[in-house]
Amino acid sequence: MRFIYGLLFVLLTFATGQTVEYCGTIIPQNGCISFNVGAGTGCQWMCNYCSNQLGTTNYYFTDGVCTYETGGCVGNPQAGVTYTCCSN
Repeated sequence: MRFIYGLLFVLLTFATGQTVEYCGTIIPQNGCISFNVGAGTGCQWMCNYCSNQLGTTNYYFTDGVCTYETGGCVGNPQAGVTYTCCSN
C-alpha cells in the first residue's frame, strides 16, 4: 500500500510540474495531513493538495502559511519545512 501512495505521489509531482517531497502519510489522521514541499512550490498548489487529500474545501494550515484572499490562495511557503493542514 505504501508503494502505491509513493507512486501516486511521484505521478502527481510530474503531472503538476511542482517539486514535492513526501513526508509522513497522505491518509488524513485526526483530520490532518503533514507534508514538505520543494523549492518553487506555491500556496495554490498546497491549498489544492490539502483540499484533495482531506476531501474538503473547509480546512486550515496550522501555522497560517497559506490563506485565502481575493484572487486565491496566497502565502510564502519555504522548502524543507513540514506543513500541516487540518479539516475544520
